[in-house]
Amino acid sequence: MPGVIQNPILKGFNPDPSICRVGDDFYIATSTFEWFPGVQIHHSKNLADWSLITHPLNRVSQLDMKGHPDSCGVWAPCLSYSDGMFYLIYTDTRAYQNDFQVRHNYLVTAPDIRGPWSEPIFMNSSGFDPSLFHDDDGRKWFLNVLWDHRPEASLNHHRQAKSFAGILLQEYDTVKKCLVGPVKNIFKGSDLGLVEGPHLYKRNGYYYLLTAEGGTFAHHAALFARSKNIDGPYECDPEGHFLNSASSPTSTLRRSGHGDMVELENGDCYIAHLAGRPLPYRGRCVLGRETALQKLHWSQDGWPRLAQGHKGPELQVAAPQSLSQPIASDGVRTGALLTREKFDFSQDQLTLHYQSPRVPLAEPELSYQARPGYLRLLGREAPVSLYEQTLITRRQQAFCFSAQTQLDFTPQSFQQMAGLISYYNTQKFIYLVITHDETLGRVLEVMLACNNGTIQYPLGQRIAMPETGEIKLKVDVNYDQWRAYWATKDDYEWKPIGGYFDYSILADEVGGEHFTGAFVGMACHDLSGQRCAADFSQFSYCEQND
Repeated sequence: MPGVIQNPILKGFNPDPSICRVGDDFYIATSTFEWFPGVQIHHSKNLADWSLITHPLNRVSQLDMKGHPDSCGVWAPCLSYSDGMFYLIYTDTRAYQNDFQVRHNYLVTAPDIRGPWSEPIFMNSSGFDPSLFHDDDGRKWFLNVLWDHRPEASLNHHRQAKSFAGILLQEYDTVKKCLVGPVKNIFKGSDLGLVEGPHLYKRNGYYYLLTAEGGTFAHHAALFARSKNIDGPYECDPEGHFLNSASSPTSTLRRSGHGDMVELENGDCYIAHLAGRPLPYRGRCVLGRETALQKLHWSQDGWPRLAQGHKGPELQVAAPQSLSQPIASDGVRTGALLTREKFDFSQDQLTLHYQSPRVPLAEPELSYQARPGYLRLLGREAPVSLYEQTLITRRQQAFCFSAQTQLDFTPQSFQQMAGLISYYNTQKFIYLVITHDETLGRVLEVMLACNNGTIQYPLGQRIAMPETGEIKLKVDVNYDQWRAYWATKDDYEWKPIGGYFDYSILADEVGGEHFTGAFVGMACHDLSGQRCAADFSQFSYCEQND
């Protein structure tokens, strides 16, 4: 039977995909926003099964995000390959929720996808969503969205569309390592507005410009325009946006748009695009924006369209017959299996899937050597800090999962806390903590932040625990329900902590406009500045069937 690609191909927070083919290998780079190290790059041989292989921005000299607001940092990387070299373009966003937005665009390169990647080359600061196009005459062209802060900027029906002022084009000089020549606004978008995410391709004498429009929520969409000249004028596809979830209300893949096209050796084309899977009956995307893949075909008049014959994204897509197909008997790719990770820190270390907000975690703040057999975290600033806090987490990649840890932690102050955290950003998290109470001694508490600037304590009273010994903590997430449990090291049964809490607060749609997704992991905070130590002996993340 023909092979099938099961969407999303990159589950959980993996937005703004840029796809690149080098011989028989495919790579996708996705945005990481304020999470360090920056940019996720996945690899595949068949477009169906993908594995995370590297984070190219792994040094502070490449990406310094200390103090960046939530949902800033790395936006929309563009990965390309030319003349034996990988090129990665990215935006470092420092402020975006005001008229004067602060963003800088950079380029890093590497002869090997796994690095090491170079120090960044500054490109410009005029907007965001940069990309690099390698023309067949050897010239290289840089594109990005132009941001216009002025009140008189041209308006259409969307209140924010005035600021998205078009797609800029400028030549990149590989010898001088800078942009050169005139800057031209080559495309101002369609009536839908909010034009962004540009990528250029060349085919049969035409330059094809792919953009996203409509914002990144319900009305997100993707559009092709083309021109015989690289600097335009560009005409839009006469059928309008070729990808748009709003036109397919039955699809479970929503918010589809921002993407990048790849051409196979046999001429087949696919588009990798972002999409969101809302919680059933809630409309909130705790998984953030994920990456899906759709097959394209070319119309008789030379326009790329979705192969399924309509504009809505499909959950299952025909895989290329020319590529290897490790397909299960039911026709679904083997990569669709549930993720189940278990770490015993007497012999294991965390994998590439684990990241920290804004700053790297390394010795001594994160140490496998300080106490053999344990992962030690040193407490730093509060979980609302934009600077230096100690938490190490991984993406939630399924609606239902269980996370567990076991730790040795004896706080001496209510300002010291450590435990298991479900985290979206500094304003939205649910924190199951071991801390100290002057009357009860060592206690358990739940801290809940719901985007209103204050911390809630939904248990009503703290739970007293033994003064010494390791404690086991567990969190079960079932769609929009979050529930916690605890036990001593030698207990065989889990003790429930309170009731169910609304997990859907850890979503893009709650509060201000944010763009990431929910994480879960281990944390240690010390507001006293004494840098207390929490020693974790185990951690696990196990997905359940949705």
